[in-house]
Formats: sequence, structure tokens, C-alpha cells
Amino acid sequence: MEHKIIVAGIGPGSPDYILPIASRTIAQAKVLVGSQRALAAFAPAHISTKVIDKDIAGVLSFIRESLKNNDVVVMVSGDPGFYSLLAAIRKDFIPSQITVIPGISSVQLAFARMAEVWQDATLISMHGRQASDEDLQYKINKKLAILTDHEYSPSHIARVLLDHGWPVDGQVWLGEKLSYDDESSKKLTLEETTKCIGFSHCVMVVMT
Repeated sequence: MEHKIIVAGIGPGSPDYILPIASRTIAQAKVLVGSQRALAAFAPAHISTKVIDKDIAGVLSFIRESLKNNDVVVMVSGDPGFYSLLAAIRKDFIPSQITVIPGISSVQLAFARMAEVWQDATLISMHGRQASDEDLQYKINKKLAILTDHEYSPSHIARVLLDHGWPVDGQVWLGEKLSYDDESSKKLTLEETTKCIGFSHCVMVVMT
């Protein structure tokens, strides 16, 4: 029998936001791959584990070797289909080897916190990557959700958006550590966001 890679979304962080099927799959795993934080929080005792780090080739090699004897469960934050290790796995393995369990992304939770729909939003990540001019360019009624990082922080992104024609009074919502006990959020204008300190790893929603 061919063993499977099961990519399980574990939500934004809190166990309250993990789907039951993902929890069961992780609890039954014999080989588990995930971030250091995810493994510390969810890995059953005495099983084979591998930390997802910057050596993605090494992680994929571990998965390939482990598949010879067992299914491999890969935990990814949020939803696997939104900027996760699934993209790299799909390059190295055929779709029939992969099973995906969806999860609740931080972007979904951000819009829920705002009581706002996201079906009409442009979703991008500037977490370790640049965004295209087309995605950043202002249009009337455009709604933008962005994953940020230390380099592309909300203050930096706000300046970039102003350069792309966004109005200074554009509305910004920042949410960090979503689902955790120390979750925090802030509402600002785009101009105010250029001076914002902190919220380096967060969800940034911009709209007019």
C-alpha cells in the first residue's frame, strides 16, 4: 500500500480553532512534521518528528524517506492552501500521494474579528516575499488582506500603498497573535499606520 502525505491545517494557533479531523489525524500519527511550536503543542509522545526550518530540501527528504514505512502528517499553520509548505510538497510529490485537511487561516479569523466579508478581498503575503504592483495598486472599493513580517511591516507596507495611490484616510485593521490569549488588534488610517510600531507578524486589512 502506498503511504500518504497528509497535510493538516492547524488553524491560526489556538487548539480551539483546529478541525476535529485534523486533531484526530495528528493524535494518530506515527511520523509528524511541523514547526517547533506546533510540535511542542500537538505532537504525541515517542513518535518520529521533523521540524520545518529553513532547510526545506531536508524536510522534503525526511518526508520521502519516512513514506517508505508510514504515512507522514505535516502540520501547517492556517490553511494548507494559503502560503504553506503544501506548495513545496506538490513540486516533489504527485497529487495522488497527498491528502489535504483544510484549516482556518489567520486571514479568515481576521475578517471574522472585523465582522466583515472577505469574498471580495485580494489576499496576498508579504511575509518573506514581495507583492506585485497590480496587487498593491489602489482601485475604488478595493479590499486588501496582507500577511506581514519584520521587513514588510505594516508601517512599511502603508508607505508602499500610499505610493500606489491609496488614500491617506484608507482604513487599516491590524491583528496579531490571533486566537491566542494575548491576541491584539488596532484600527488606524493608512497615514497613521506609516508611524505604527510593532505588529510585525500580523494580518493587515486595508479598505476604503
